[in-house]
Amino acid sequence: MTSANAFPSFAAVVVAAGSGLRAGQPLPKQFAQWRGKPVLRHSVEALLAAGADPVIVAIPPGGDELAQQALAGLDGVELVTGGATRQDSVRLALLALAARAPERVLIHDAARPVLPKDVIARLLDALAHQDGAIPVLPVVDSLAIDEAGLMAGSAPRETLRRVQTPQAFRFGQILGAHQRWQGPADAGDDAQVLRAAGLDVALVDGDERLKKLTFAEDFMVAAPAMRVGTGFDVHRLVAGEELWLGGIRIEHEKGLAGHSDADVALHALVDALLGALGAGDIGSHFPPSDPQWRGAASGRFVEHAAALVTDAGYAIGNVDLTLICEAPRIGPHREAMRARIAELLATSVDRISVKATTTERLGFTGRGEGIAAQAVATLFKEG
Repeated sequence: MTSANAFPSFAAVVVAAGSGLRAGQPLPKQFAQWRGKPVLRHSVEALLAAGADPVIVAIPPGGDELAQQALAGLDGVELVTGGATRQDSVRLALLALAARAPERVLIHDAARPVLPKDVIARLLDALAHQDGAIPVLPVVDSLAIDEAGLMAGSAPRETLRRVQTPQAFRFGQILGAHQRWQGPADAGDDAQVLRAAGLDVALVDGDERLKKLTFAEDFMVAAPAMRVGTGFDVHRLVAGEELWLGGIRIEHEKGLAGHSDADVALHALVDALLGALGAGDIGSHFPPSDPQWRGAASGRFVEHAAALVTDAGYAIGNVDLTLICEAPRIGPHREAMRARIAELLATSVDRISVKATTTERLGFTGRGEGIAAQAVATLFKEG
């Protein structure tokens, strides 16, 4: 297979001449911002990085300024004013290449900004023995034929494929096919034009990342699939207090001092969960100046943070909790802590890690003056 870093020579056409009105953007969607840069720039950069020379961009009439702003600083890009239909725009872009007559050309829709190199490689490989090649994906859902809102039959999904771009062609064949096109005013895609000329089109594996931006929701910033937060807390050890750690009571000569039950482990955990959500810290949700939290069980704080996780559409990935102290020994209580934390988070115990370390008698924990805890929590997007 062709190496992604050693493609055979090819030119590219990017069709960016539409109005993109369905996307609900203040300007045509190909010039709208998406993931930090104009939609058009994403695929043009990908084609240039793969070695396309040149990249011809078909733009709408009067779109020169927008296109120049979107593609500023990119070498090897030429602009062509498109026509009234997509097929017209492609034909005009191909004619702009005619004097150079490249052996191969990729034709791509600007509305598909993510363009994986391995798709380009598969297309160019197919051109070694075919006049055209297109990326496709299987149809995974059942298909129904709609007649006036009623199901009138079904279609065999096993033989159907979803077609994507870029589509790859031998330049001479696709230019000639466009010039001889006698079909509808606007061809659905360039593969149909080549097929109408009596030439074969190979199918190669597409990629879900080649999704076309069509509607306003496609431009919404999606929440990350995973989030990570960290937490750290310290409490003093004093005589006359109960010692609560990891949601369980431990017999010890000293306990932790604080406004609530001072469970340093759970406090660090709460901060990790809130941090992963970008929702502040434990003090902003349960201020120590509020008397209602005096002596409160820290498990309530964990349950509150867990509810916020669920409300945000996330679930607990895992929790890693480290207790830093000389005493008490944590080992005999580790499994009870894991079970209690899993209960508070309504998750399985295999997602909870509790461990302990010392500071080799250095610092306040080494002198037995207090206990510190640090926590890491990961969240993943449900659905």
